[in-house]
Amino acid sequence: MGKICENIEKLLQELNGKAKLLLATKERSIEEIQEAIKCGARVFGENYLQEAEVKISTIGHIVEWHYIGSIQKRKIKKLVKTFDVIETVDSLETAFIIDKESEKFGKITSVLIEINSGREPQKSGVMPEDALKLSFEITKFNWIRLTGFMTMGPNYSNPEDLRPYFRLTKQIFDTAIAKRFFRTDSPILSMGMSNSYKIALEEGANLVRIGTLVFGERKGKV
Repeated sequence: MGKICENIEKLLQELNGKAKLLLATKERSIEEIQEAIKCGARVFGENYLQEAEVKISTIGHIVEWHYIGSIQKRKIKKLVKTFDVIETVDSLETAFIIDKESEKFGKITSVLIEINSGREPQKSGVMPEDALKLSFEITKFNWIRLTGFMTMGPNYSNPEDLRPYFRLTKQIFDTAIAKRFFRTDSPILSMGMSNSYKIALEEGANLVRIGTLVFGERKGKV
């Protein structure tokens, strides 16, 4: 068993069905992704459309592909065509465009709202106090389905410092569930990465985004 398999097996045992494992595969090779699939990984996240198109056209939709990068409005048509889930919706305008492009494809697109839990001006994401209003507005669309929230949190070296940001996002998530804003029986709360997923799990994440912990440090672009 290779190192990638060992790492995935260990994570899946740790998660024990309580949360899904999304492998963040930015700058990872097609061969690495194929090995991960053989080892049981079923959800993958990509940050860049052009890079993802090559991988997805080769591997196909035998697994679930999430877009986890910042959204450029001019690329939304291709994002809708390429991905199964778009995790980074942060405005009503973006949601509107996704809805219109999804209608053209005759495809219901699952989306998550990205919450800027740290209220950082340099980062994308809707401010926490605006997340529920945006959630409500998205429920009015016919061709996109709101299925959850995601957050990054600030870039703190100590993952424990992220706890209040994950907790805040979980509180908003629970309110959205109570208000029935999500169009799924299993809404997604996407929080936590390789250095912070343990804290995120403790605060209620049910999907964690892991890259380095499975694949090691990045060697360079594909």
